[in-house]
Formats: sequence, structure tokens, C-alpha cells
Amino acid sequence: MTFLKITTSVVASLLATISIYAVNVPDSLSTVVFDSITIVAKETTQAIKDTTKLKITNLPKTAVTSEAEFDLLIKDSEVLVTLDKLLYEKFYKKSFFILDTTTQNQLTFEVGEIPTYPDSIYEQRIEALNIETPFELTYNKEVKSFINLYAVKKRELTARMLGLAEIYFPMFEEALDKYDMPLEIKYLAIVESALNPAAGSRAGAKGLWQFMYGTGKVYGLKVTSLVDDRYDPYKSTIAACEHLTDLHDIYNDWSLALAAYNSGAGNVNRAIRRAGGTKNYWAVWPFLPRETRGYVPAFIAVNYVMNYAPEHNIYPMRPGMFYYDIDTVTVNDIVAFDQFNEMLGIPLDELKFMNPQFKKGIIPATSGKKYTIRIPRRFVADFLNNEQQLYTYKTRKGIERDKLLAEVKKAKNRNIHIVRSGESLGLIAKRNHVYVNQIKRWNNLRSNTIYPGQKLVLFGSGSSKYYQKSSTPVMRSSEKTKHIVKNGENLGLIAKKYKCTVTDLKEWNNMRNSKIYPKQEIIVYRPAKKTKSSVKEGKYLYHIVRKGDTLWDIAKEYDGITVDKIKSLNHIKNSHRLKPGQKLKIAIIS
Repeated sequence: MTFLKITTSVVASLLATISIYAVNVPDSLSTVVFDSITIVAKETTQAIKDTTKLKITNLPKTAVTSEAEFDLLIKDSEVLVTLDKLLYEKFYKKSFFILDTTTQNQLTFEVGEIPTYPDSIYEQRIEALNIETPFELTYNKEVKSFINLYAVKKRELTARMLGLAEIYFPMFEEALDKYDMPLEIKYLAIVESALNPAAGSRAGAKGLWQFMYGTGKVYGLKVTSLVDDRYDPYKSTIAACEHLTDLHDIYNDWSLALAAYNSGAGNVNRAIRRAGGTKNYWAVWPFLPRETRGYVPAFIAVNYVMNYAPEHNIYPMRPGMFYYDIDTVTVNDIVAFDQFNEMLGIPLDELKFMNPQFKKGIIPATSGKKYTIRIPRRFVADFLNNEQQLYTYKTRKGIERDKLLAEVKKAKNRNIHIVRSGESLGLIAKRNHVYVNQIKRWNNLRSNTIYPGQKLVLFGSGSSKYYQKSSTPVMRSSEKTKHIVKNGENLGLIAKKYKCTVTDLKEWNNMRNSKIYPKQEIIVYRPAKKTKSSVKEGKYLYHIVRKGDTLWDIAKEYDGITVDKIKSLNHIKNSHRLKPGQKLKIAIIS
């Protein structure tokens, strides 16, 4: 702990420094600064009289890099740091500071004691809550069973949720107030996810508000290989407010809206029909799906336990931070959590906890797509002062900016195909619009043999690997040869024998599929014997033009070579002017 004694000389120094900063900073910051100075001045008057000390919490940065590396950072003004700490210290004492259990425990329970109450007490307390909410909070045996769950069986979980509420409830209440919704809806997130931002169900629901993929998409929650907005605490909260508002507009009843949020509007509509058209939750309750019948009773029980936790000897287990310990910054370029950790010293576990939407710890920001992330407030100044250096910072793990971009592109263009029974490389190549030799090169296959369950890497046309060719084209004879299919042969084996691809065989024989049968005649073009018409010089393979050669004839002699490619390599505009003995570039030899 650090103690600061306020004196008149300190105030004079602060005011002098602030006057310098006020000239070069935005009006909003100047206002904050002068408001803070006013607070300090008031404390100073009292400090001179009785030399009272103001205690300032100095939260240490747990960095993984050396002190020498932090010396490279642009340091924030010590004056502004001090004023910020004074401001938030006072703010916490007014609002979100949780009192110690010794002062809350007015009922003098023993440590570990689990209080129990008669039904009349539960009913009386829930009725007191019901008066202050548009929800129909009722006490019955279903609600009692959930009170027993949260207040007795899962007491430690409830204590943790009381602590997490200090982080999430202020954000929930702000959004609910914006949409003019009952503030009690904040308790729904406890029923859905127990305030775990990374929660996921077996059915595929994600995040604090447990959005399914389809529903989330309707309300603007995007999902990519790197980012899942359903995990974003703020975005998912806004989506939940919009979704619940739409459901309330349908039923004009918040309990039915909650039931529809859980099971879908279709199931609630069917329950209403079976109940004779009555739009009352407890009237349709017997007709709801079994898993939904406990949904609203659990919501009522959470309302009760969160308001009467001290009466059950349950107190918050603080997570080490409060809502106002967290701030947001805008990221303008691609960056990884590792870079925040190693350069700024932000703990990785805190980054992951505050930003669970970034599934791989990569923030894929670009000039056209910016992202907002949450970081501990004490690191905001360091981020703002060193933002550009952060984007180019090389971490100890070797994650550099170029590698991150490659990871983003790879996620878009790289696919995994699992071989199914009866599939061949030719069939897989055709379905994915690639060549057999490309699949073999991407997967380091020496033959065309594959087996069911085998994983094959396939690249789309957006990947540079898609355009890679074999190192040297195979020169072929221009004379047709007939191959007689033998028992047990397939196109893959025949292609291997003649050093061509299955696609080549199908093109030469106008075949629509890969089916062949014994004694069938197949046209092939054998690899040509080495002649003086093909020469390797430097990085090019050359063809020496013979009498009667045309570009079409020449292109047909080499695998993967087209007339247009020969024209491009040799800057040919008129193909009729080929001369015997002329050297033409055929391909670049890698």
C-alpha cells in the first residue's frame, strides 16, 4: 500500500502541471482533470487541519517481460495516474464496494451454518419482491426446490455468482434501462450461464445469454473461425434485450417471454392452445416442455436468493475486480493476446476472461474492421501511449504480424476433407474443383491410395498453395497409345503408370466418371523419350521448335502447360511465325 499525504505544496504542483496538460488535451479530459483537482483540494483543506492520509490502491502489473523492456514504453504522467486513482477510489466507496461479511452478518450466523425458514417466510419475502417488479413472482413447491438448490446445495456457486455480479450486473442494468425493460431480467443470465461468459451447452448455445447460432445471427451476433460474438458480454447482452423485447411484444407477459426465450415461441404457442388460449404462465405451465417448466421457477428463486443471500449466510466471493476496474479500447490492426501480455504486462487469464469472444486469442482487426476489447483500466494509458509499437511487437513465441495475417487467411482458405467409403482422389478432386496432383502435393501422398476416415488438406482458390505447380512438367509423346484395362486396375493406378493424373485420363477419353472395366481400351499419351527438343537452361525449361510444330502441339506434349502460358512466357502475339530451331520457354523450374 502507498500513502499520499496532501499538502499545499503538492496541490500547487498539481495545479501547475494540470494547467500545462489542459492546453494540449481535449476538453473532456480537462474537465475530468479539474473535477479531480477540486476533489483533491477539498481533501487538502481537511488534510492541513488534521494531517489525514488518503490511501491509494496501487495494483501491480504482472508482466512476463523484463524491466528493461518496460523502460521502452512511453510512460503516462504520474500526476494523471494519481488523479485517476483518487477519482476511482472515491467512486468505489460510493457505489460498488461490497462490505465485509462481518458488517453484513447482522444475524450472527456461525461459520458454515445453513439457515432454514418456514414456507410463510419465503412467501412473505417473495411477495415483497413481487410488489416492485412487473414479473409475477409466486412462491410454490417448484420455486422452493430451486431456492433449496441455490441456497443449500450450490451455496459456493451462489457465492461466486454474487461476486461476478459486481462485474456484469452494472452492464446488464445499463442495457436494460436503455431498452426500458425490468432490471430483474439481469438474473436471467444466472439461470442461463451462472455468469460464466465462456459457457456452452451440448445443444450449441454459447455465452452469458446462451444464444444458439441461428438466433444469434438474427440479432447481429456474427460467428467466424476467430471471433464468436455470442461470447461477447456486451454484444450478447444487447442481443438478449432485443430478443426479449420482441418476445414480450408477442405475449405482453414477461413470464411467457422468458419461457419463449428458453424453448422457442412455437412451443409456448402450442402450450397456450392446449390451455384454451389463456396467456398466463402458470395456466400453460403443465403444457410446456419438461425442461422449460423449471425455467421461470428457477428465475424466481434466483431473484429471491440474490436479494436475501445474507439471510442464508451466503456472501460474495470477489473475483478480484469490479465493473469499473475494466475499460474498453479500440484495436485498429491485427494483434494477439500474447503481445498485450508480453509488451504491456496484462495477465493472459484476465484478457481471456474479459474477451472470451476471441476464440484463438487473435484480434483480426484491419483498416476496414476495427474491434473493441476490454482490458484492466490500469493498463489503458500504456495501451494508448504505445499502440503502434504494440502492433509490430514480436512476442517470445514468435507470433509476428505476418504470421497472424497468414493464420487469418489460412482459416478462410484451408479445409479438411474426411475420406468416406468408396471415395477416390479423382472423385474428391472433381467435387472440390482441384487436381489430383494438387491433393497429393498438399498432403505429401506418394500414391493415390487413400482409406476411409483419412483427413486430407484442401486449399481454395484464395490460397497461394492452390496455384503451385509441380517442379518440372512431364513431356509427352504426341502419338496416341491404347491401354487395355486389367483386372484390379483403376484410373489411379493407370495414371501412376503413365505419370499423368486421373483428370488427364478422363479428358483424353471424354469420361464423365471414374468407372472402368476389364479389357476396356483407354487412350493414353506416354511420357516422351528424352530428345533434343526439350532443354533445361537456368531457371527455365525450353522446347526447341521442330518443323510443323504448332503451339497447340507443343502445349499438349507437357503436363499443365497451355497455349496462353507459352505465349505469356515468350511474349508471342502471332503464333504463325514459329521457326524450326526456335527456343520457346515452357515453364519455370522451381
